[in-house]
Amino acid sequence: MSPMSLATENTMPDEAAGRWVPLAPGAAPDALCLFCLPHAGGGASAFRSWVGAVPGVAVLPVQPPGRETRLREPAHQRMDSLAAELAAVLPAVAGNRRYAVYGHSLGALVAFETAREIRRRSAPPPAHLLVSGCVPPQLQSCDSESIATAPLPTLVDKLRQLGGTPEWLLSDPSVLDMIVPAVRADFSIKETYCYQPEPPLDMPITVLASTADPRAPHRLQAGWRDHTTAAFAQHLLSGGHFAVLEQSATTHRYLADALAAWPP
Repeated sequence: MSPMSLATENTMPDEAAGRWVPLAPGAAPDALCLFCLPHAGGGASAFRSWVGAVPGVAVLPVQPPGRETRLREPAHQRMDSLAAELAAVLPAVAGNRRYAVYGHSLGALVAFETAREIRRRSAPPPAHLLVSGCVPPQLQSCDSESIATAPLPTLVDKLRQLGGTPEWLLSDPSVLDMIVPAVRADFSIKETYCYQPEPPLDMPITVLASTADPRAPHRLQAGWRDHTTAAFAQHLLSGGHFAVLEQSATTHRYLADALAAWPP
């Protein structure tokens, strides 16, 4: 089934939609679309196992340029350009269907800024914003050292510390040559990001936090509440920065419950 079969109108060419949403599932006509934005350096494959696993939801992993199936395309290096492109893509792929946006780590910031850009354009908004592994935008701070411009050995050591990247990838020079440009680009997005205050969103926000996440302490993630005039919920998983991926069954339950709780 092509990505555009998920929409009730062909509002974007199949080829363009397929680049951004390469793992589109077959789904019931009334299933809500959940676009999933990956962590820094990640791609759509991070959510491959989620497709078809969240009841009542069509999980649509998003593939940013510069990685995996889009390896030859230049990766975005600034938040504004990535959020602007996603703000055009996501409503178009969803068509007339309800949709929500989920992001993990850097993907959470991207999801937030994309939702705000969609509002600026007066395009059909997401029904829900879901985030994990990320402190709220107003609490973002710069790392003491740049990861985007770090020498390769330093960059690899940092990726090991963060987790989420298999050791076989980090130990294979030929694979590193392929993945490092996207990693640097994504960290450039993070390191150049500057939060600008705007009115809160009028969609529910759900946060999935972890008990032992050094990059996103769960107590700080309550600050996402400031960014919505609608409902807010926070759930806690036991584990580190990638607990949402390592405990996918629990994550899927929280996602399904959150998206079922606030119908249109």
